[in-house]
Amino acid sequence: MRPAPLLVSLALACAGAAAVAASVALAAAKAGTAPAAQRIQGARPAAQPPLTPPSPPLATPPGAPPATTPSAPGPGENDDSATLPTPSTAAQQLYAAARADLLQIRMLLRNGRSQSTVGSGFLVGTGNLVLTNYHVVSQMALDPDVYIGEYVDTDGKGGPIELMAVDVLHDLAVVRVDRVGSGFFKVPEHPVALIQGQYLYSLGNPLDLGFAISEGAYNGAITRSFYEQLIFTGPINSGMSGGPSVTASGMVAGINVSKRRDGESVSFLVPVKYAQDLLARVARQAHPPRNFNPLIAQQLLAHQREMIDRLLAEPLSLKAMGPYRVPVRESQQLRCWGRSNFRAEAEFTVDAVSCAMEAAIYVSDTQQTGHVSMSHQYLRSASLQPLQFSALASSRFRVDRIGSSRDTRLTRPVCSEQFVHTATLPVRAVLCVRAYRKFAGLYNFTLLTASTDDGQASLQSRLDLAGVSYENGTRATRAFLSALGRRSRR
Repeated sequence: MRPAPLLVSLALACAGAAAVAASVALAAAKAGTAPAAQRIQGARPAAQPPLTPPSPPLATPPGAPPATTPSAPGPGENDDSATLPTPSTAAQQLYAAARADLLQIRMLLRNGRSQSTVGSGFLVGTGNLVLTNYHVVSQMALDPDVYIGEYVDTDGKGGPIELMAVDVLHDLAVVRVDRVGSGFFKVPEHPVALIQGQYLYSLGNPLDLGFAISEGAYNGAITRSFYEQLIFTGPINSGMSGGPSVTASGMVAGINVSKRRDGESVSFLVPVKYAQDLLARVARQAHPPRNFNPLIAQQLLAHQREMIDRLLAEPLSLKAMGPYRVPVRESQQLRCWGRSNFRAEAEFTVDAVSCAMEAAIYVSDTQQTGHVSMSHQYLRSASLQPLQFSALASSRFRVDRIGSSRDTRLTRPVCSEQFVHTATLPVRAVLCVRAYRKFAGLYNFTLLTASTDDGQASLQSRLDLAGVSYENGTRATRAFLSALGRRSRR
């Protein structure tokens, strides 16, 4: 039986203006089966923003190649193997010593035990705990009645795995197996102090072809990611997710997580400090959780609090678009692009500005969340008649582009439309809200607005918030709507 619907309402108030009131009836429903988890999460190549408002992203948004920050040695365990012998010799020796503790992690359908996804993992020290990526075991975490997991070692022997803990925000997981490690892979008590250009060695099972070792170098950290990741200048292929990246002595520096599909040997590692925290959490727990969905919801709620707090820590920046004033945010987490279709012979002109976070939190192969994007379009025409221009502007104000109503991960969208005044601008505003079925307290918000003050010009704006609490969704939409305005006429 489904729980009774939760009736909620939101008032979008602007200073000195009328309010937009939207009543949202959100009913929790039984969750559907999650689709297969991706083997490796990669960033898309850089792209120009579309001139029509994009749908809420379900994948990591596009971005330019990340900036690097050379890191000087800091507090932690310095490794004395920064100067290495011939790389090929070092790699051969390291793989020979490490192979006993390398594992392939497989997700299987319970019904028929057919293989669904594969990744990698490694035994920590001399215990029976294995580090891997969350996205490798996400099916098992989200739908344990449908999926089970197993490991296979370099000799072809295998056994079951037991999921102990997940860290969705940093894409990490710990599983327990029925064997112990040799002690080769050492997770230090403090992060390894790496040197720019230092050799690292990444191990795993690429493309389900067999175990392999990949040589590369440490090249700083991503500065535009919400959470720190290390840049590994070496190949990490699908199936190597969750494997270790180590110094020549076997000190774990990071865990393989992703690569840039638009770059050559530009890959990323989860810093070992996050794995240290997760292992410490496992050591404190008496038994593994029976249901990981509430824990995942808690982690996503913690992320959205920090995300919205950063977004609203100071007033949104204002940019001029023709006679209008629009809010944007450019920061380490959000980047903005501009584009125009200007042609002298065109019947109308569209200038567009789009800002989006360059990272999102992976939940499953078809669901990423914890993301903010905002966009603005300034349409104008000197040749179209007011009625023609109104039809054009209306055709571009698409409420149906907020995501599929058939998406079983979310409730159906409930929308409210009002004509309101900000302090300086009359607008048509549509607010749509959807609740997450599996993760109580999380919602997707979409706010669409269009100016109504000019028969031959229109400012159309959009704000998308993925995976936020109702309170924070309200905070952000109020701030965005309040900042829309018309510039002072001189």
